[in-house]
Amino acid sequence: MRILIVTDAWFPQINGVVRTLDTLRGELERLDHRVYLITPQDFRTLPCPSYPEIRLAVGARRKLARMLDDFQPSAIHIATEGPLGLAARRHCLRRGYEFTTAYHTRFPEYIQARWRIPLALTYRFVRWFHAPSSGVMVATPAMEAVLRGRGFANLKRWSRGVDTALFKPRSKRFLPYPRPIALYVGRVAVEKNIEAFLALDLPGTKVVIGDGPQQAQLRKRYPEVRFLGARTGDDLARHYAAADVFVFPSRTDTFGLVLLEALASGVPVAAYPVEGPLDVIDGSGAGCLDWDLATAVERALAVAPETCRAHALTFSWEASAQQFLANLHRLDLDAVQAVAPVPAPVEMARGGRVRRFLRRQA
Repeated sequence: MRILIVTDAWFPQINGVVRTLDTLRGELERLDHRVYLITPQDFRTLPCPSYPEIRLAVGARRKLARMLDDFQPSAIHIATEGPLGLAARRHCLRRGYEFTTAYHTRFPEYIQARWRIPLALTYRFVRWFHAPSSGVMVATPAMEAVLRGRGFANLKRWSRGVDTALFKPRSKRFLPYPRPIALYVGRVAVEKNIEAFLALDLPGTKVVIGDGPQQAQLRKRYPEVRFLGARTGDDLARHYAAADVFVFPSRTDTFGLVLLEALASGVPVAAYPVEGPLDVIDGSGAGCLDWDLATAVERALAVAPETCRAHALTFSWEASAQQFLANLHRLDLDAVQAVAPVPAPVEMARGGRVRRFLRRQA
């Protein structure tokens, strides 16, 4: 199958979406599918407001349309709701191409945390974006329930996996800090609620792996914390394995790939009992979920590494790729006739900022 994936999230960003799509591509190619990604690297970009590490494609509409048509895909998947996702959505609707989408990121909550824009407005936009999709892929039952409650339809399950050959128990001596070592891996950004971790009164050492717009501010506010920047590959895996507990303070993640990477490394998880951790950890014995994060850390430290590893081994990237394939809508391009663009629902016209943004993409 010739699978085209459009994503606004791509390297040099390092986050769960990028790593999921990159791993998915490898698994699909191993299964003898041809995968073509359209990413911001193919276009002129500008930095995202308040998050310059993220580059947004500009003026992509015509070039993207040519790239999409030239590839002659058997299936189209739009991974993100950004400028490239909007351009691909528009072109597919004009040409009559069916496509699938995915709900990777809780953008309404992120946007509210950054710019105080009401959830109702951004959920209206996100619901509009996904409405024409033949299947909206979500990672967990809890996230599916949240979206159904927000009026989303045609939801399909697409779980995640973990590379258990890379992320595995290793020597704890890799990190020479006082123990216990409490580790956070992810974006250093307000939407990740990282200060809930940094402000805890814990014995030992707190370690942060990752970059983000809050890093300079938080380094000054918490000088005792070890901020080690972004790490990848074997280096990242060694940092995971050297920790004693993995702390996941986010309340807005749809899954949390880092949870599986920590567990595969034999490191128990401490988190809030919210979507993501509930689906990955709850009932497994591989960590502790508590509204008191310090309590969760204390109890997680007592979990055996073997319990964590055994639970991580139940998550397979091959199974994830097969689930993704089953969700795709196979195209018969010879039978597709061009159709008029689907107009935005009337409810979208009442959102001034959203309306102006969509006009610029049209």
